[in-house]
Amino acid sequence: MSGSQLTLNLVEGSVSFRFSPEAARDLQAAINDLMQQLKAVASKATPGAGSGKPTPQKPMEYRSTGDVFLEIFCNPNIYPTPFAAKVLITLRDDRIRLSTEAELTRLVEDLNLYLEQVG
Repeated sequence: MSGSQLTLNLVEGSVSFRFSPEAARDLQAAINDLMQQLKAVASKATPGAGSGKPTPQKPMEYRSTGDVFLEIFCNPNIYPTPFAAKVLITLRDDRIRLSTEAELTRLVEDLNLYLEQVG
């Protein structure tokens, strides 16, 4: 089996596609790194937390090629907290391309739910 259905809840609507548990774990690791970057930016943005500007963090660019091509992008430097962050999602195959936005916290919830279901 190449994967179960992963459903991502978007700002408006949702999208489901086949996604492997291994790819989901890779995405989860990339999101964990992104969360650390967002927390670093948020802590530096707090008044009195440090001097000067926060060190710019590298954007997260996750890519997976399975049944469909999935790309998730987030620039951690533009959000005040991890809870405010949004990700840009591109999902495509040879017939269709979808580019949209989702809340990072919702993506984390969807991914965790998927990983619980597939074991």
